Amino acid sequence: MGVTSGLPYDLAIFDFDGTLADSGAVVLKLVNPMARIYGFKSVTDEEVEMLRGRPNREIIKYLGVSAWKIPIIAAHGKKLMAAEIGSIGLFPGVPDMLRALSAGGVRLAVVSSNSEATIRTVLGPDLAKLIDHYGCGASLFGKAKKFLKVIKTAGVRPGRVISIGDETRDIDAANALGLASGAVTWGYATRQLLVDHTPTVLLDAVEDIVASLAPQRAAAAVATA
Repeated sequence: MGVTSGLPYDLAIFDFDGTLADSGAVVLKLVNPMARIYGFKSVTDEEVEMLRGRPNREIIKYLGVSAWKIPIIAAHGKKLMAAEIGSIGLFPGVPDMLRALSAGGVRLAVVSSNSEATIRTVLGPDLAKLIDHYGCGASLFGKAKKFLKVIKTAGVRPGRVISIGDETRDIDAANALGLASGAVTWGYATRQLLVDHTPTVLLDAVEDIVASLAPQRAAAAVATA
């Protein structure tokens, strides 16, 4: 295992959609057309808002998605997302946040159900180079396995790793492996739902990530402002 730094964490594993990338509008655009193709329930804007406050398994049950169809739907969804790549951008502040963490000594990884090609394109070549490990194509409830593979490849102790995402399944996967969890409130799940799942840290702004993971960098930024 590698030598630990003086930072709270040596490795930060990020979710992509809803955490780094503002892809919510694209996802919602694709839901109802895919519902017609795969025979699950279409949703109204009001239902979308209501479902934001429910865990993923409840959402799947509400939509009437058969378990065996989930991998097929996910694969089709990745292709559709790739076709909409021009409509997907990073949340404001994400580029500076990733640069600050990397410069501050935190190693970075991305684990996502999205494709590595799409993620690299949205990040752009300079930011993509800052990501030490990619674990892409994770199944809806298969993030723990991807986390474990990234941690082993990185040679970092689980107690020195934090997972950062916008959904309860990110918290659940972290808990399953004894990792810390950071829940961002600007993504899909409601703030209250995330609070109810008791993440290690609740993150209400992109700037909070640097303050939590690399406090020295945050202090330096304030000092030079």
